[in-house]
Amino acid sequence: MKIKNLLPKLATVLFIIVALASCEEDIDIIGSEIVGDNTFIEPDQTNTVIAYSRKLLPIQTNGLSAYQLGIKNDPVYGKTTANLLSQVTLGQTDPKFGDSVSVDSVVLYIPFFSESETIGEDTLNYTLDSVYGEDPINISLYESNYFLRDLDPETGFQETQNYYSDLETTLDNNPSLIGDLIFEVENFAPSDEGFVLPTTETAADGDIVNEVLSPGLRAKLPIEFFQQKIVDMEGSNELLSNNNFKDYFRGIYFKVASATDTGNFFLFDPSEAKITMYYSFYDENDEEDGRDEATLELNFDGINVSLLQDELPQNILSAVENPNVDNGDENLYIKGGDGIAAVVQLFGNEDNLNANLEPGPNGVPDELDILRDEKPLINEANLVFYVNKSRTGAIENEPERIIIFDATNGRVLIDYLTDPANTEEPLTHRTNHLGRLERDANGQGNFYKIKLTTYVSDLINRDSTNVPLGLMVTDNVVRPNFKDLKNTQAPGLKRVPGTSVLTPKGTVLHGSNSPSENRRLKLQLFYTKPE
Repeated sequence: MKIKNLLPKLATVLFIIVALASCEEDIDIIGSEIVGDNTFIEPDQTNTVIAYSRKLLPIQTNGLSAYQLGIKNDPVYGKTTANLLSQVTLGQTDPKFGDSVSVDSVVLYIPFFSESETIGEDTLNYTLDSVYGEDPINISLYESNYFLRDLDPETGFQETQNYYSDLETTLDNNPSLIGDLIFEVENFAPSDEGFVLPTTETAADGDIVNEVLSPGLRAKLPIEFFQQKIVDMEGSNELLSNNNFKDYFRGIYFKVASATDTGNFFLFDPSEAKITMYYSFYDENDEEDGRDEATLELNFDGINVSLLQDELPQNILSAVENPNVDNGDENLYIKGGDGIAAVVQLFGNEDNLNANLEPGPNGVPDELDILRDEKPLINEANLVFYVNKSRTGAIENEPERIIIFDATNGRVLIDYLTDPANTEEPLTHRTNHLGRLERDANGQGNFYKIKLTTYVSDLINRDSTNVPLGLMVTDNVVRPNFKDLKNTQAPGLKRVPGTSVLTPKGTVLHGSNSPSENRRLKLQLFYTKPE
């Protein structure tokens, strides 16, 4: 009787086993999700993470791929001001202006990043990129007396000279370094309208040929300054070479101001910016009026330095200046520009065991010692950084990308180098390793998923050094372009991704000590243990 009673139960068990086996081929697990219904599965293990934020020390801001100018007021991080010190060069050295030269106009042009689309036969519509805000600001241009040198004398002139985001303090404390006011652009507000400029050329149908410039900052500068500074110096040693010229005319200091805390803020490519001097001179061969026209360009291809100032709210300033380095913080503040980075230490800091799991510290977290003893095969390792939506609701442009890096050595992780998603496009590059911002049904940022599988596997199975990791906001992970900090900063930060300097964006993430258990930062491990 007992055997008979067990038969239906055994049949049921066998049916379930067969059913599961038949379904196994239909389940495709990628990371921690089951493809098809997006159901999260639990990791095999979660490990301790200690994470906190630090306001970075002044960061190197020369040698960047783009530069900023303007004022931006962020609803979370407050006011950011970006001024600029630029070294200009002669488009033509030792210029010859001719006889009876007359400067007709001098024009500054700094184009925005934008994309154009042709509507109809000849109408161009522009979409601006990396332009924030629309309230007017004033932009003052001063002659700079501060010499920007190419090479660092402290290295025997063997290495490039670094300039840092706090250089403006030196200028402000030494008024003699700031020369005369050249011009002030008043009430500048960005526009998506381009510039249509008539030329002296005539098309086959008799119409005037127009030059079309993309949207940007375009302003006429005073003729007298450039007449005296350049034209009157024709034939002098100062114009003979650009090395001489950069010592003679040491650059332009762009300083922005606003009557309120609001304004506008934009990025630009210095290789596209220029000052054009339009002039005419006597030409005996000209039959019309005996004069000919020419131009001389001043290019912004010398040294440029972003001068950045953040006015952080007191609660954030206090949090990033006094982080809980032992237990981690509730919130992780990360912001581009002058910079707030998060520091992430995997496996915690408890160290009571040695490598043989015997009592006695060995400088390695116990959680890592235990895993090294077990030697699991790491199938996947993730850090999921959840956005603290209660703090970011007012942010209009949440950062799409964040980047994690070796904070001690200032370089990307091995998972960055092995990521097959090599698209060279800012939004889709290396997305297996550096997951893009995932959004909820309302379009608000929800989380970033960072895969560290190879890095963590090497920590466990190859005894790699468990260095602190850094986390920063960026708009472009294609070429991180690491830049130096002015001084080494705990816990050993020396170099950080320079692309983070180029974005004013920021966000707030749940930290390793968040009161929200489900959104608290942990290290997720999926592994296979040896028999």
